[in-house]
Amino acid sequence: MNRTIFQQQIFPIRHKLFRFALKITGNLHEAEDIVQEVMEKVWKTDDDQTNRVQSWEAWCMTLTRNRALDKNRARSIRRAQPLEAAPEGIDQHATPADALESNDLIEQIRKLMHELPEKQRIAMHLRDIEALTYEEISDLMDISLDQVKVNLHRARKAIREKLIGIETITP
Repeated sequence: MNRTIFQQQIFPIRHKLFRFALKITGNLHEAEDIVQEVMEKVWKTDDDQTNRVQSWEAWCMTLTRNRALDKNRARSIRRAQPLEAAPEGIDQHATPADALESNDLIEQIRKLMHELPEKQRIAMHLRDIEALTYEEISDLMDISLDQVKVNLHRARKAIREKLIGIETITP
């Protein structure tokens, strides 16, 4: 690995790798460790492997996913903490009531995402939070494009149905 490729291709995506590791593990310290391990592994990559990598981001995301899933299997627990404390994309000109309602909805969706099966949760995170394409998700998760679409559809449907159920209960 040469320094230029690392600085231009790998270092800028470290926050994305961290968010992804955190989404899978649910633990800040483990996510930090995973990103550090991935960065170290990429840095130590030999020239043959460096020449074969077509997309550094996809390769790093795959390494991150695999390492995070390995750590989860070792601990044998599911993730239970929210991804981030503050929601992204909130309208800065919204009224306090609108902002509060948006925050509540985002928090409900995050909680519901935690209840999804692992493949659905990861697919939804990669598409709706990380904004990856279906093809990138397919490569990262090592599943077919159809499976990506099915997992996203089922995840979104489950969350939609649970949100509708919550709204009908709330006065």
